[in-house]
Amino acid sequence: MDLTTQAAEAVEQGRICALAARGQRDLQKLAAGYPELFSGAPFDAALFGNIAMAMAFSAPWCSLEELRVTNRAVLWGFALDWQVDYLAKSRTEIDRLTETSLAVVDGATPASDDPFARFLAELCADLAAAPAYPRLRDAWRAAVHRTLAAMAVEWEWRSARRDLTGTLPTFEEYLANADNLACTVVNVAHWIHTGDDGTHRSLPRLVEASDEVQRVLRLVNDLGTYQRDLEWGDLNAIMLVADRAEVEQRVEVLTGGCHELLAPLTEECPRQATYLARQLGFTSGFYGSTDFWGAR
Repeated sequence: MDLTTQAAEAVEQGRICALAARGQRDLQKLAAGYPELFSGAPFDAALFGNIAMAMAFSAPWCSLEELRVTNRAVLWGFALDWQVDYLAKSRTEIDRLTETSLAVVDGATPASDDPFARFLAELCADLAAAPAYPRLRDAWRAAVHRTLAAMAVEWEWRSARRDLTGTLPTFEEYLANADNLACTVVNVAHWIHTGDDGTHRSLPRLVEASDEVQRVLRLVNDLGTYQRDLEWGDLNAIMLVADRAEVEQRVEVLTGGCHELLAPLTEECPRQATYLARQLGFTSGFYGSTDFWGAR
């Protein structure tokens, strides 16, 4: 590769990094309004930067204003994960969180002393400003519900592992619950907010492809965070198989499935197919070296 091409690539990478830097500052400003949610050590500056960088590299054609809702949706997923995995002490608390969240999605006014519900309400209000939202509201609610339900299942598995009160899921059961990664729910928010009419018509097929990407990223995440999961008491796919290589092999197979699903979508909605492909590539590379979360 000649120096001119190298320089041109660096210019584009620098532009994307600038978009990520602006996104990080925007997220930190947003989080500062919710100190009860984001003051813990895991929500460090690098987490905000990692979120913004992931979305900037997934959709580099977007402006900061277009990615603001997407970044907020990712941060909501991290906040939900923290609430469920590390703060909730009983299934009753999980059920209350689910009920409250779905009520907010349905338009209920959150309680003033419930920062998590208020944060979600702001995200919903941002999405509701999109012209397509009225006809896509059900798709958004379904994605939120799937994420909440999957995290509740994960909580049950973690509790059984911690208390030695039940059996762990099989690898297949665990993989089928990949909505607990909160990837597709973010993508649905992104497409509602930034997508054109073609994107919105193709939303069911995009969600199908996103679910396949989500399963890959669930395993890529686990391969990259196994040691952390041991220390934090999390469940990890590697704990459910005889050999780590089984997880690595499934990643390869599922990645091939992603490419097959995305291929026809490159004609129908090329930008969104590219978004999913870039999301898959960026996250796979990212977890090869580090993690999103800060120290516990």
